[in-house]
Amino acid sequence: MTELRDPRLAAQSMAQVSYWLETCGEDLVARSRLAGDRVVDVAILGGGFSGLWTAYHLLRARPDLEVAIVEREVCGYGASGRNGGWCSPRFPLEPAALISRFGIDGARAILKSVEAAAAYVGEICEREGIDAHYRTTGVLSLARSPKQAASLSNTLATFARLGMDGPLRLLSAGEAFERVHATNIHAGLSTSIGAAVHPGRLARGLARVVERLGGTIYEGTAATELRTGADAAIVTAAGDLSARLAVVAAGEAYLTGLPRFHRSLLPMSSMIVLTEPLSESLWSELGWQGGECLSSLAHTKNYLTRTADGRILYGSRGANYRFGSRMDDAAIRDETVFEWMRGCVREWWPALEGVRFTHAWGGYLGIPRDWMPTVTFDRQSRLAQLHGYTGRGVATSSLFGKLLGGLITDQCTGLEKLPFHRSEGKRWEPEPFRWLGVRYVQNAFSRIDEADAAGRAPPFDASIAAALGDP
Repeated sequence: MTELRDPRLAAQSMAQVSYWLETCGEDLVARSRLAGDRVVDVAILGGGFSGLWTAYHLLRARPDLEVAIVEREVCGYGASGRNGGWCSPRFPLEPAALISRFGIDGARAILKSVEAAAAYVGEICEREGIDAHYRTTGVLSLARSPKQAASLSNTLATFARLGMDGPLRLLSAGEAFERVHATNIHAGLSTSIGAAVHPGRLARGLARVVERLGGTIYEGTAATELRTGADAAIVTAAGDLSARLAVVAAGEAYLTGLPRFHRSLLPMSSMIVLTEPLSESLWSELGWQGGECLSSLAHTKNYLTRTADGRILYGSRGANYRFGSRMDDAAIRDETVFEWMRGCVREWWPALEGVRFTHAWGGYLGIPRDWMPTVTFDRQSRLAQLHGYTGRGVATSSLFGKLLGGLITDQCTGLEKLPFHRSEGKRWEPEPFRWLGVRYVQNAFSRIDEADAAGRAPPFDASIAAALGDP
């Protein structure tokens, strides 16, 4: 973080990152920086959900451990404080893809573990006194075209193959409209599993719990290198944080700024707009009284959350991929994209014409080459990693942090045989091939969505784009 004389000015800057940080209930004045060399048992790079959950589980299992986190800005600054507020039971790979890769039993085990993780986050909030506005709302997927309706039917059939269709219900167009009075509804698929959460409060609350358990957090400290082997350490300009047991790479998309991780993940932007609090009379007109986590099946993705204070959050994939995996701040502040997104909200609910939008922000999430997130620990090199949630990390990170904590402390968690516990995944292609491929898929998915919304046949290259871009 840029050196500022007045820490209050720096805190105000952090609060402007997102609505979630602005309303997290803390002043966001940065904790102390690392000053000089230090040796701990476990050194964690990244003060988001991945790093915080790992520290939490390490300290719960082994209170004697010395655990320290190094964060470039403040805890929750990255994707953890910028996301859509879902604590989702969904996994980055769709159920059909999981079955194809890992069989029925493997797919079921993965999905069951993530469903349990979504509920577990709420349990930890209650146990540790974290006021994260956790609300069990379930998830409602809306089909906004005939093709999307067929996809929902296929999804239900896949869950039935897994024996996991009990909480799911396929809704007719009329039944779905009774739940949410949006335009162009053709069907819906609901599940009672899943929750909405205030991610800023969750991240900041977890940080306080980690400190209460004996962990140390250094903020405003940028890493320049992650060293492995006998002298494993997080290297910073202010000193080295060396690790006796493990150095944990928990920076998600931001890891791509370090040479050794440059092709491990692809940083993809996601952007959000937020309305002012709506009146009860307007909410009656819009429906959505259950506050479910809401989405459609558009390739370019959209996700909607009803916040605890009665706002509508609308998120979507944002700016196009930047050459060399650049993570430009300007790209996630593009007013053209934000205005298009506001138009999307009004298209869902024309009654919102004239409603004021108070916030807009963006962030970066990490995409693995095979869309499969990873937890791994090499005891010889002391390198531990957990990343690759593709935007579904609020619940999944808690699961991965538990598994990684057990791997480092050599304690069984029951998660060790799940497929996401693996060696490092496939690497992304070098440039310019990465840029050419990703930009083509982004363009093709936009054209596919436009054709679907207009009732036209898909573009001639839709199957090619799906083969390249769908997991």
